Amino acid sequence: MQGIWANREFRFYLASVTVQRFAASALLVLLGYQVYALRKEPLDLAALGLAEALPGITLVLYGGHLADILNRRLIVIACAAALTLLAGGLALASAAGPTLAFLLAVAFMAASVKAFQTPATTGLEAQVLPVEQIFAGIPTIAMANRSADIVGPAAMGFVWAAAGPSAAYAVLAGLFALVLGAVSFGIAPKPTPERPARPVGAVTAIREGIAFVFGNQVLVGSMALDLFAVFFGGAAALLPVFATDILQVGPTGFGVLRAAAAAGSLTAALAATRFLPKAHAGLALHGIIAGFGLSMIVFGLSESFLLSLAALFVSGLCDGMSVVIRQSIVRLASPEHLRGRIAAVRMVFIGSSNELGAVESGLAAAWLGPARAVWAGGVVTLAVVAAVSRTAPRLVALDLNTFGRPAAPATPTRA
Repeated sequence: MQGIWANREFRFYLASVTVQRFAASALLVLLGYQVYALRKEPLDLAALGLAEALPGITLVLYGGHLADILNRRLIVIACAAALTLLAGGLALASAAGPTLAFLLAVAFMAASVKAFQTPATTGLEAQVLPVEQIFAGIPTIAMANRSADIVGPAAMGFVWAAAGPSAAYAVLAGLFALVLGAVSFGIAPKPTPERPARPVGAVTAIREGIAFVFGNQVLVGSMALDLFAVFFGGAAALLPVFATDILQVGPTGFGVLRAAAAAGSLTAALAATRFLPKAHAGLALHGIIAGFGLSMIVFGLSESFLLSLAALFVSGLCDGMSVVIRQSIVRLASPEHLRGRIAAVRMVFIGSSNELGAVESGLAAAWLGPARAVWAGGVVTLAVVAAVSRTAPRLVALDLNTFGRPAAPATPTRA
């Protein structure tokens, strides 16, 4: 079997998604910093979050539809070009002094571009990474994405501090242009997905994708585990409270706490390249999400900085491994003609869990107190795992070695 590193198009695809993730992660952080710096008004950050979240739960479904009827490679190229222009516009505007309205508009446009780019990128992956290479390729992509999420904002923060916002955004524009070049020149033209014999409207096509996901026990079960685990069990939004008021470790400790979960996630993605539990993936996924819930219970009850660090590292390990398993499920469960729409539905699940989970954490902390909110969320996560295991037995029994592949023809017997 040919390895992934001998696959030239995969190498360019990996480079493009890594640089894209690096630049996009940095862009979100820099926009948040710049928006808050204008007026020091927390509500401006809420407005920014709304501008970034809306396209992810609305436009993305139409983006998935387009990814299933148009050329995915060309969509990715067009989106990279749009992000290059947006970052370039931010560089020019920052030199003159941007307004809040301008920054919010750019954030909305960037999120809108992502709504079209993500389903197309997911579909393009299936066109450059053969099915026999996915158990090496998907963990590698996950590891690269996690690394980019960690390094991107930090590196561009140094650029901002040294040369100012215009220079930082100019660098990001250059990085998005590199993505454009990598896909344009490193990945050969791909066929447009085959359209159905009887054309259907966008609304009908979107409904078809949603119906497919909710009619597939493995897909909807794995997405539900992710949605509710992050929604109820996540502690990221409350880390500043824990660092300041409970553990009393200040801003330095806060940074270390954030890094612990990221380090665990990166470690898991690296381990998955060799030790992905394929044969018992469904059972492993339930155990991993349960482990995430338990780590949140420990974190919520802990008053020790070292124990809290360990709990967050374990939560990152569980999250990182679950990402690889869930991405493998989506890849294997998605028919080619529905791949973009399924990716869009998954993005709605992820967007809902991340954005609404932060809201839930804040409300729960105000009602129960931060520590009780976190450990109670961990308990709810365990209850969700139990509920999904009962309602989605096919997910529990999932074997990635055979999932999504046609059964081998029976060997004829002689009379």
